[in-house]
Amino acid sequence: MIPFLHIGSLEIPTFGLMVAMAMLSAYWLLSRDISRRNLSAQVDPELFVAVPSLAGIVGAKLYHVLENPSELFAHPAAAIFSQFGFAWFGGLIAGVATFLWLGWRRRIPLLLLLDIGSPAAAVGYGVGRIGCFLSGDGDYGIPTSLPWGMSFPNGLVPTTQHVHPTPIYEFIAACLAAWFLWGLGRSGCQIQHKAAPVSPTEQRAGYSLAVELPEQRPRSCGVVFAFYLLTTGLARFLVEFIRINPRSFFGLTNAQTASVLSVIAGGILLLRLRSRNKEAA
Repeated sequence: MIPFLHIGSLEIPTFGLMVAMAMLSAYWLLSRDISRRNLSAQVDPELFVAVPSLAGIVGAKLYHVLENPSELFAHPAAAIFSQFGFAWFGGLIAGVATFLWLGWRRRIPLLLLLDIGSPAAAVGYGVGRIGCFLSGDGDYGIPTSLPWGMSFPNGLVPTTQHVHPTPIYEFIAACLAAWFLWGLGRSGCQIQHKAAPVSPTEQRAGYSLAVELPEQRPRSCGVVFAFYLLTTGLARFLVEFIRINPRSFFGLTNAQTASVLSVIAGGILLLRLRSRNKEAA
């Protein structure tokens, strides 16, 4: 593996490079989704990608540090500033919270905001996993005799055994999820515009054009996000069975516990949306 790229005296960590690529991929997909939903005047894709991404990196590091307090107390500087040791769940919490805060500041309907962020979040996560693969930071799986098993002798967390390249599995799953969610959102919720009626007073004052006002079409809002919770939660739950992460609740890893909650939340949201649509029909 290639934890670092060396260009003269410059040393570039491949993990950081792929995080930057993940941000660019998420930005590209988010900007396209914003454009097709006619939200360009309300949502700045650069802001809505860069700030949550940076918050996610900080959250992932803090979650890992707090999850391993012995490392923090033994070597505080190394634990905080090391180039590996990032927890997926911590990044998810911080990134989503920041994304929602930005949407609240711009007064974007919550379910619409979550819908437009879901495909971008999926593809960004997948591209970021390539950084874990290139750096060999310990996110690989258990030993395997399958022909595509790989060793990471030069990784940040080296191993000479042939193991499951789980970051590649997650990259493929994330890309498939992003493709599915993008197609699902093609006819999804958006803000439409209607003309506000011109009052008699305004007509006498010479106003002849109606004012464009936003109108939310809520019937399908939230469906894309519900399926994001379902697909990404299921993918992470399954891949954890061949990961080397420690087990905690009921023999599950922390990521599996979070994945179960994600799938449950997605299922509940989908059922509520379908019930609401039936009532509105």
